Amino acid sequence: MSTHRATPTTADVERPEDENLGLGANLAYGLQHVLTMYGGIVAVPLIVAEAAGMAPSDTGLLITACLFMGGVATLLQTLGIPFFGSRLPLVQGVSFAGVATMVSILQTGGGIQGILGAVMASAVLGLIIAPIFSKVTRFFPPLVNGCVITVIGMSLIPVAAHWAMGGNARAADYGSMSNIGLAGIALASVLLLSKIGNAAISRLSILLAIVIGTVAAVLMGKADFSQVGQGPWFAIPQPLYFGWPVFDVAAILSMFIVILVILVETSADVLAVGDIVGTPVDSHRLGNGLRADMLSSIVAPVFGAFTQSAFAQNVGLVAVTGVKSRFVVAYSGLILITLGVLPVMGRVVACVPPSVLGGAGLVLFGTVAASGIRTLSKVEYHNNMNLIIVAASIGAGLLPVVAPKFYAHFPDWFATIFHSGISGAALVAVVLNLLFNHFKQGNSDQQSVFVAASERVLSEQVLASLYDGDVVIDGKLYDKDGKLVPIAGTSHAH
Repeated sequence: MSTHRATPTTADVERPEDENLGLGANLAYGLQHVLTMYGGIVAVPLIVAEAAGMAPSDTGLLITACLFMGGVATLLQTLGIPFFGSRLPLVQGVSFAGVATMVSILQTGGGIQGILGAVMASAVLGLIIAPIFSKVTRFFPPLVNGCVITVIGMSLIPVAAHWAMGGNARAADYGSMSNIGLAGIALASVLLLSKIGNAAISRLSILLAIVIGTVAAVLMGKADFSQVGQGPWFAIPQPLYFGWPVFDVAAILSMFIVILVILVETSADVLAVGDIVGTPVDSHRLGNGLRADMLSSIVAPVFGAFTQSAFAQNVGLVAVTGVKSRFVVAYSGLILITLGVLPVMGRVVACVPPSVLGGAGLVLFGTVAASGIRTLSKVEYHNNMNLIIVAASIGAGLLPVVAPKFYAHFPDWFATIFHSGISGAALVAVVLNLLFNHFKQGNSDQQSVFVAASERVLSEQVLASLYDGDVVIDGKLYDKDGKLVPIAGTSHAH
């Protein structure tokens, strides 16, 4: 046999995320990422603008500012500069974690300038403490990581359901058969394209399903592109358009809690996408990713945008398509910047019915949960307390998902942290892993009911009944002469 080994090619030694697929593929897959997260990135400015009572024109500028900054943040995270950017396929955008806090700042008289000041100042504090968070990788073994990834996927399922029902709970047709039927068309398209398509079609199944679903919506009269040409075609986000940030201590402290949540969630997302891509993420790389989040969040208020973080739903897209290239996501950043300076493009994308996104989202978010379950399957459950750690962590993560008002009467700072199922699951999993697997002092020497299995033991009586030469074959005991040893209470006639 020849022992000659071929010299590794450049592709062999490069990290999976460093593969460059070329202009056409990068644009197609990049657009697929943008369509997946578009609804989420525009939802935050829409909610804040409504709470602030903004005019439609200002609302449009707030949305384009968030799209623009999401693109800039994505480029920083994927391409990176020294000390900033994880260089992983992570799409960045406005974090939903801060919505409640920003609306609260508005209600207490802080105004939009108070929000921008709180975001900027708290992000500076986040940048300072990011190196501390970057040391948490050793506290995220597969046991913890699997819980968090599973909860990320499960906590996004209600988002997919909301989209599938129409995306607007106040609409008369919310939850109608026609809306859910559209979601079904998109879902069926994803499954069909994944089964019968070649590799390229399968990888683009989400994008193609969205196109098919949108065409079906047009035929059903549920998608209207007539307003696309109305309004400005080109608009560069104007710095400080909404005024100079106002720095209020109480607002900054409340937003700092949001920053802590974002740091925990981004840590989970960075580690999750590293696991999915199959590339190691050490504390240095995680720290670069967290600093990119915080730097983007510091700059964002200058253009009228808010806190930036990784989008969990796009982690699912990486898992379901198998496209691991960070350059694909960098093109997503370029597309987001284009949408930010070309409002007409944003209006085209906005015409995609939420129901269509919901059908595709069901596969995406379910894939994230499945990735977490796959990670948990690698965990050792024998003779330890890992099973109860998984049970408690996933339970804590899903509490706010199944009961959104569960923490309504808790202090605001506590509710802000645990209302995010992702951060709740991460904190519980990390603490319980430390408590049971690292600080073992005080652990009972008696086996718990939650231990998946105990060590096998044989009684002295059973051991005494065995003879030299006995052998077990297919679950039956035979003696040295090959004769079957009968089991008491069963028929042994053969």
